[in-house]
This record gives sequence, structure tokens and C-alpha cells, in this order.
Amino acid sequence: MADADELLKVWASMAPPEGETWSIARPGPALDAVAARLSSVPRSFLDDDVSIRALSGDVAGAECASAAYADDPRVRRGAAIGLWLLASEDIVEPFRPTLAGPWALRAVDSLGLRVAPVVDPLDWLADDERREEAARTFLLWAGFVPAGEDRATAQALWQARDSLRRSSALAEAYAAYEHREEIARRLAEARAKEAAARYSSE
Repeated sequence: MADADELLKVWASMAPPEGETWSIARPGPALDAVAARLSSVPRSFLDDDVSIRALSGDVAGAECASAAYADDPRVRRGAAIGLWLLASEDIVEPFRPTLAGPWALRAVDSLGLRVAPVVDPLDWLADDERREEAARTFLLWAGFVPAGEDRATAQALWQARDSLRRSSALAEAYAAYEHREEIARRLAEARAKEAAARYSSE
């Protein structure tokens, strides 16, 4: 089983900066509706024998990043619960607006690689506050704020429930990963601009 630290590093390497994600988040489904759906995940999705790679392909038509780390039971359960939220739109009824979109798998990975390493996904099913944390995290990385909340309110409520922030050691390490990834992104952009300028001047 991977260390929480290692899994958070993977998430930091693939996720856009948190502030950027909040800045483009738009009104989404009601938090209660997502949390209720999350609490009703079928046993078949939680079955340890179910392949996350196959499940992701069936539900979303593509492989989520969590599939590469699904030998860790926390990641497997977290991603499976996220995939259930997407699949439930066909099985139960669609959310309004729908969760399906360009960032749907990123939202699945936010549960598998950001929340699950810190809080066991089985706690999301048993504890109201942890379930709300998972629902808010999924909505954020899918590009939404809960219906009826503005960005500032949604951000404050999410941060108050974010288990990663409550663990000072993990939060400090994660902030360092995010900082390194942001520097790497900026360097890559600068190199690309420099290469383009050089090419256009030839």
C-alpha cells in the first residue's frame, strides 16, 4: 500500500492549482443530492475484485488516473465511489446540471488520490461530515460549486471539512508539491514560448 504522501504527490502532479479551479467553478448540483447518491453506492462498486480500469472504461469511456494505483484499497474504493456518482446518472437519474463533462474523471481522481489517502472511503459512507467532504471535493474538481452557494461560501465550507488541511504534516508536504508543480508548469510555458519565438525568427 502506498504512503498517503506518495499518492498526494501523484495528485499534485496532475491537478491544476486549487485557486485556479475555484476561479472557474460554476453553479452545480445540490450538495445534498450528491451526498445522498454517494451514500447509496452499490456493493458491486465496492467489490475489491472489480477492476477500476474496466469500471472506468465502462462508465466514462476512458481510464481514470487512479486505476494505476488501484492496488491500494483506499484508492480503489475512492475511485469506485466517484465512478458510481457518474454511473448513477444513467442508473438513478441525472443530476442538474449533469456531472458528465471534461473534468468528470479528474473529479473521480480527486476522491481516489486526494481524499482517500487521508480518510478511508468507508468513512464517507458512515460519517455525515466525511461524506460532505467527499461530495464537496468531487463537485469542486468537476468544476462546480454546490447549488445555492457562491464561490467564497463554498470554498470556506470545503476548507472547514478538508481532512488534508487538518493534518499539518500532510498539508505542509502537499503545499510543497503544489508549489513545485506550479514552478515546473511555468518553466515549461516559458520554454515553449522561447522555442516558438526562436522558430518564428528563423
